Amino acid sequence: MAGLELDLDVATAFAGVPSEADFRRWAEACLNPAEYNPNLDNPQLAEPSLSIRVVDEAESRELNGQYRGKDYPTNVLSFPCELPDDVDIELLGDLVICAEVVDREADEQNKPVEAHWAHMTVHGCLHLLGYDHQDDDEAEQMEQLETKILAALGYPAPYQQ
Repeated sequence: MAGLELDLDVATAFAGVPSEADFRRWAEACLNPAEYNPNLDNPQLAEPSLSIRVVDEAESRELNGQYRGKDYPTNVLSFPCELPDDVDIELLGDLVICAEVVDREADEQNKPVEAHWAHMTVHGCLHLLGYDHQDDDEAEQMEQLETKILAALGYPAPYQQ
């Protein structure tokens, strides 16, 4: 992989937002998943592009309501990009991560906040790559892959209580 083109937009005054280098490291771990899951449809992207927007609770709530019909802020929203076949750009899509929700969840779940930021980034990127958790089998596969990627990055398993 030549390297991820990352567009990071921090649209919140929240003081605990990770660095662009952190987001890049977490996202890149998802983009070369052959070691984690050799059956991925598009196992390697030559020049992937990703946008991450870090928002406050008001914007997260608005987007969650508009796109998912849920009237509350959420940790991460994923917006995959579906380009026509003749467009030769490897645009994965957009992630919108709510800083306050990620921070609050880390505290409530007794997790290191950096590990939870990493988890939300990995989780969102896997959605952009086509993973989902609509049924139990999909959820188990996605959770296992998240755990493997996060372990490779040096973080604890995200679903252990």
